[in-house]
Amino acid sequence: MSTTITISVDPHVHSDGSYDGHEPVELILEHAADIGLDSVVITDHDEIEQSLRAAELAPQYGLIGIPGVEVSTAHGHLLAIGVEDLPDAGRPFGETVEEVRELGGVAAVPHPFQRSRHGVRKRRIDDCDAIEVYNSMLFTGYRNRRAKAFAERHEYPKLGASDAHYLPNVGRAYTEITIETDRGLTAADITRETVIDALANGATRIQGKRTPVHKSTKQYAKGAVRKSSYLITSRMPVVPTVPASMDR
Repeated sequence: MSTTITISVDPHVHSDGSYDGHEPVELILEHAADIGLDSVVITDHDEIEQSLRAAELAPQYGLIGIPGVEVSTAHGHLLAIGVEDLPDAGRPFGETVEEVRELGGVAAVPHPFQRSRHGVRKRRIDDCDAIEVYNSMLFTGYRNRRAKAFAERHEYPKLGASDAHYLPNVGRAYTEITIETDRGLTAADITRETVIDALANGATRIQGKRTPVHKSTKQYAKGAVRKSSYLITSRMPVVPTVPASMDR
């Protein structure tokens, strides 16, 4: 006889391995466990080293280890959830989706349609595995509502995520994933592969709330400063780019 287990996952979190992240993975994992999450996916920008570390360390915190990355495609950002290898950056959106699947992951579109944050435009999304319909870092609910309507219209699985760059924001929004399993198993017995399969099948429910505006503003402002510094220094041949991680 089968039963169901509900797993809570924050699938979009940045660590200090990302050019715009600030927290070490150990603190993120400890915080995720303290607030009752079952898993947190580190999705640094075009970097996977810290996410792999986090996935390896996760069981020590009672969490399911799931690696991932936020890939910069030619048409916007894409979450590659469950991959252990870094997809190529800068390729067309559709090709990147296929590569993520070939690597055994789920291709999810974060903060869609929001061009100021490199969200993929609606006309580019003709195939993916999931849509982030609740991103806690948005100032208003308008973009989230648009994303939810789009996902429901096209029958894509829906995700909620914190998009946290600072520790207190981790888990502010998250995704509950329902898993059918044999009687007697607990969340501790659930594997990464089982979670990924259930996510791809759309057995999800969104939980959480928006990050307070003053915290979102702080995160956006710091990100803007970093991007501006990079754009300026990258045009100066005798000056190292800052931050250097944006060159990768």
